[in-house]
Order: sequence, then C-alpha cells, then structure tokens
Amino acid sequence: MAEYKSPKKVPSVVVGEEPAKVTMRKANVSVANTRSQDYQPTKTSGIKIRGTGAATKGLMARGPMA
Repeated sequence: MAEYKSPKKVPSVVVGEEPAKVTMRKANVSVANTRSQDYQPTKTSGIKIRGTGAATKGLMARGPMA
C-alpha cells in the first residue's frame, strides 16, 4: 500500500472581505475613452535582436538566452 501525504488547509481569500468602496477603487475600469487607472508601463529590458525586418511585435528578446 502506498502512503500519501495528508491534505493541509490553504488560507483562501474571502469574497467581500474588504469594504466595497476599497474594492471599487482598486478595480481597473474603462468607460468610453477614459480609464480609471494608467496602463502598466512598457517593458524596456531585454536584448535587441537582429533580423526583425518590419516587426510588429517588438524588437527585444527577453528571458534566458544561452
């Protein structure tokens, strides 16, 4: 017979734990052309790669390159 680990309880986030006003302020909402918060800044780290031609998805490579 195999021995299994006993399950342990993981704390979970309770819905409605914080007040509604705080939740609504944190929400990222857009109405027509107006956003409630700014977009995340563009990533600028990485290595510029060669041979991209008329690239539409960026010129930078990220991650392990070895």
